[in-house]
Amino acid sequence: MVNSKDKTLKIIMTGLMMAMITVVTAILPIPIPFGPGYVHLGDAVIFLSVLILGWKYGAVAAGVGSALADVILSYVIWAPWTLCVKGLMAVIMGLFISLSMKRQGKKIFGVPVYQMIGMILGGLEMVIGYYFAEGVIYGNFAAPVLSIPWNIMQFVVGLVIASIVAAMLYKTPAKKFFAYAPIERISS
Repeated sequence: MVNSKDKTLKIIMTGLMMAMITVVTAILPIPIPFGPGYVHLGDAVIFLSVLILGWKYGAVAAGVGSALADVILSYVIWAPWTLCVKGLMAVIMGLFISLSMKRQGKKIFGVPVYQMIGMILGGLEMVIGYYFAEGVIYGNFAAPVLSIPWNIMQFVVGLVIASIVAAMLYKTPAKKFFAYAPIERISS
């Protein structure tokens, strides 16, 4: 049974992560050359929100926070697509990590490889999702090809930033707040 104090904390953290995703996404949007969208650092906070909150609450924070940034930046036509694409990005990442946590594997800079693979899978879904969304919105599936490298760059930069921040936090007492904190092996 879930403790009501824990559930309240989870809801508060979801709201905070949602706000952080919105702010970090909207604070420095970089328009994509030859494309209709923009790149940003919000994916780093999305990845962290999944590591901290788990896939369910992380998906809510990712989808709603990113969609709010689209509305704030006047990309309103993209908001419903972003809600789905970023929410699914978090679900894919979180479910992969959940299924992989039992395996004790290698770490890169203090972050388990399975967490990085989860971020890559979520990022690839984002690239495919936005390719499809742009094709539907503009009625042309050739033009969205130009956005693919920018979306890949965005999630890779997000992966690097999230990995660095997570690695630092895993070495502090804040580790106990992570849904997907790596389990330390006990030597006998």
